Amino acid sequence: MRHENGKIVKFGIIKKDSQSSARLGMLNTAHGPVQTPVFMPVGTAGAVKGITPQHLNETGAVIILANTYHLLLRPGVDCVERLGGLHKLMAWDKPILTDSGGYQVFSLSSLAKINDDHVEFGSHIDGAKIKLSPETATQIQNRLGADIIMCLDQCTPFPCDEPQLKTAVERTINWAKRCKQTHTNANQMLFGIVQGGINHELRTSCAGELMKLDFDGYALGGLGVGEGHDNMITTVAHTNQLLPQDKPRYLMGVGTPADIIAAVKAGVDMFDCVLPTRNGRNAYAFTQNGPLRLRNSTHTCDINPIEQDCDCYCCRNFGRGSLRHFFNINEMLGPILVSLHNIRFYQRLMAKIRQMLEKNEFADWAQENLKRYTDYFSG
Repeated sequence: MRHENGKIVKFGIIKKDSQSSARLGMLNTAHGPVQTPVFMPVGTAGAVKGITPQHLNETGAVIILANTYHLLLRPGVDCVERLGGLHKLMAWDKPILTDSGGYQVFSLSSLAKINDDHVEFGSHIDGAKIKLSPETATQIQNRLGADIIMCLDQCTPFPCDEPQLKTAVERTINWAKRCKQTHTNANQMLFGIVQGGINHELRTSCAGELMKLDFDGYALGGLGVGEGHDNMITTVAHTNQLLPQDKPRYLMGVGTPADIIAAVKAGVDMFDCVLPTRNGRNAYAFTQNGPLRLRNSTHTCDINPIEQDCDCYCCRNFGRGSLRHFFNINEMLGPILVSLHNIRFYQRLMAKIRQMLEKNEFADWAQENLKRYTDYFSG
């Protein structure tokens, strides 16, 4: 982490956009600096599916995400420690962020029982009972050794009735206090998570209470769960106006290229999403000119790469016809290659955003590309 006048500087703004809330920043972690805005590929259980760390590094990824709940189930925190910690397990010497397991309160709601003290999961693997409290979630993340860890929170579905939403916000605030009290690893940054659905009043309340605790960064949770692009961006813009200027802001689990550009415009610094790899495993490739569905017969004998100007390993070596063939014969190379391309697509998108911010040309570029990428997913 960078030091300035004897003080650790964990995050700094390099440049602000003159026509929006977008900003170019630098996040300093124990495993190196991360220029923001940044996109984090998802390695839920300790690996980005099908991608070697070497190839992941070549895509331009500088920070990746793993999940506490899944690592707790397999291989278990004791085993991760014996294997040398999360960075050693993943063979990744750059920064890692771990989610707390709070998202699983939403995604595995049928297997979870929640109260003010903790969440009890029935393991999706064998049904074994697993309890996560703010204390245990923080202690586990302290031991895993990621550079950035998250408070345990309650992520709500959309729509969600107001009493349930209020309860989740109150619980999230109380749990954040307990996480802060438990956190002991000085090499890790701890982020609080703002909840409240698309209710601006609840978002304001939650952000205010979390800021009193002075976290290293603030995440916006409970979005990208069905509320739609416009509701999401309106909520992001409202919440970001409340959060400290000198702390990083992380929009969890989002999203499409249009979501990311609009959220950067609203002041978000960090993103993660499974779309590049999940879609890649299903023969869906991202390009600047719209998606390619590589199982389509039109690609049968096509020697062209997914994208002509892409420098990824896939586009340098394989044509669309080859990729279609791999998917049709269930050869694992197909999903691996298209996932690689999609991760590189997202990293190129983020690099372009940072370049436009550096040149103070982001606003015009964003307006043009928001339309392009919104149309991209409208068909």
